[in-house]
Amino acid sequence: MNQIHFEIVTPEKVAYQDTIDALTVDTKDGEITILPRHTPLVSILRPGEMRLKKGDEEVFMAVSGGFVEVQQDSTVIIIADSALRAEEIDQTKAEEARKRAEEILAQKTTATEVADAQAALARSLAQLKVARRHKTRRA
Repeated sequence: MNQIHFEIVTPEKVAYQDTIDALTVDTKDGEITILPRHTPLVSILRPGEMRLKKGDEEVFMAVSGGFVEVQQDSTVIIIADSALRAEEIDQTKAEEARKRAEEILAQKTTATEVADAQAALARSLAQLKVARRHKTRRA
């Protein structure tokens, strides 16, 4: 088997499902690239960019955290809080979310509000990174 059976699921939808050649994700232990016949593992995902490679095509997604499971049979399943393909990201909304989160953090509110704002900030920064990279590649 020279390909990976891949699926990424969020609470709202199956964000992507296909057979791919490689997958790069940001885990709590750092960035990893998963190839066919990768050692089985389960890891926590950090908010960030995910790159999928299928032939000559690359797909970029912003993922806001979750879990990745690599199975023995080259199946990879990601359960994520949210996942957006680069072309689905609204840069204006992501920038507004970033600003709101930074304002909340500057106010030094409750621990819960700070945690929520930090998560929103990480999510919006991941989206902006992916959207900007995709825009550059298309130009």
